[in-house]
Amino acid sequence: MDLTLTPEMADFREEVRAFLIAHRAEYEAGQPKDARAWQRRLIEAGYAARTIPKEYGGYGAEPDVLKARIIAEEFIAANAPRGMAGQGISMLAPTLLEVGSEEQKRRWIAPTLRGEIIWCQGYSEPGAGSDLASLSTKAVEDGDDFVISGSKIWTSTAHLAQMMFCLVRTEPEAAKHEGISYVLIPMDAPGIEVRPLKTMTGQAEFNEVFFTDVRVPQANVVGGRGRGWFVANTTLKHERGMLGDPNATEARLGQLIELMKTERVGGERIVDNPVFRDRLMQLQARVFAMRFNGLRLLTSAITGEPAGLAGLVVKLQGCELNHQIAALAIDALGELGILYHDGPHLRAKGTWQRSYMFDLGLIIGGGTAQIQKNIIAERGLGLPREPSPAKV
Repeated sequence: MDLTLTPEMADFREEVRAFLIAHRAEYEAGQPKDARAWQRRLIEAGYAARTIPKEYGGYGAEPDVLKARIIAEEFIAANAPRGMAGQGISMLAPTLLEVGSEEQKRRWIAPTLRGEIIWCQGYSEPGAGSDLASLSTKAVEDGDDFVISGSKIWTSTAHLAQMMFCLVRTEPEAAKHEGISYVLIPMDAPGIEVRPLKTMTGQAEFNEVFFTDVRVPQANVVGGRGRGWFVANTTLKHERGMLGDPNATEARLGQLIELMKTERVGGERIVDNPVFRDRLMQLQARVFAMRFNGLRLLTSAITGEPAGLAGLVVKLQGCELNHQIAALAIDALGELGILYHDGPHLRAKGTWQRSYMFDLGLIIGGGTAQIQKNIIAERGLGLPREPSPAKV
């Protein structure tokens, strides 16, 4: 693909810059002052939900690799927020666009894009993590409804969510990959209990969710009954793209560079220390590689060609790199890096400390690093499958 910028693209870049200058009062330090209002503003301007059709609440533009890259570059340069993300916007909405019914698309996508509905993901169970297809939460048919019983664990934002997209077993006699359905569940349905799980960040981002005879209409099944494994993998594809977003990582690198320019030891800026500067340059090179791999993925999406190995490395690359960027920030802060919670010397409201610990969890979540390496080796490089453990 020709990446040469035309005069039209130069005009588009100026358009994006003018937008960010005109609305500078609506955000600061990479954060919007009103997240939902900023999201609406971005959708109206075509800088969020850009290629989602207007009838589903998006902007309705044609896919364009260069314009997408220009938007990312200018938002990063201005330290401007890219809008809302999360499980609903980044994972469910594109899944519904691919496999949802027309009624489901019209009902759920637009309010999700606007941030009016918070979603959580009901995949993992106490006995079904890496082997997700072994899940046991069951849905029994009763008239036009399913009656759901079982539990989920590590459910992000379940304590805040209005809806869950969830995997349940609807055909218990079928092979484990073939008896699963993907269903949308209101979190205020009778019989749902949410219990928080506090992590080492000191917060309860994750939860346990228990279902006791929860009734859900069969019309809430996405992609057809018994096709949940296929739909689930569609969502996982978008989840891994979200966790490995090169634009978010590049923005984080920019914040690290600013930190290293302002923090000093013995009167010397951290960025001028050769040891720290060398570590920064190594991370910067990897972020550049991640950016260009992202362009490769955009090209594949537009041409309809399989992304192949380029798509398989995204989640592993992004999560590990984000954690290493946070680790360098902690080291650059010196004794201030061990601070937590509130205090007069805390930098960036403790964002780096929290990210360092939370990102370690993301290396595990969404498919552990070890599982991702197996996928890359077997599906991307054609290596033999990992031997199964010997039976006792």
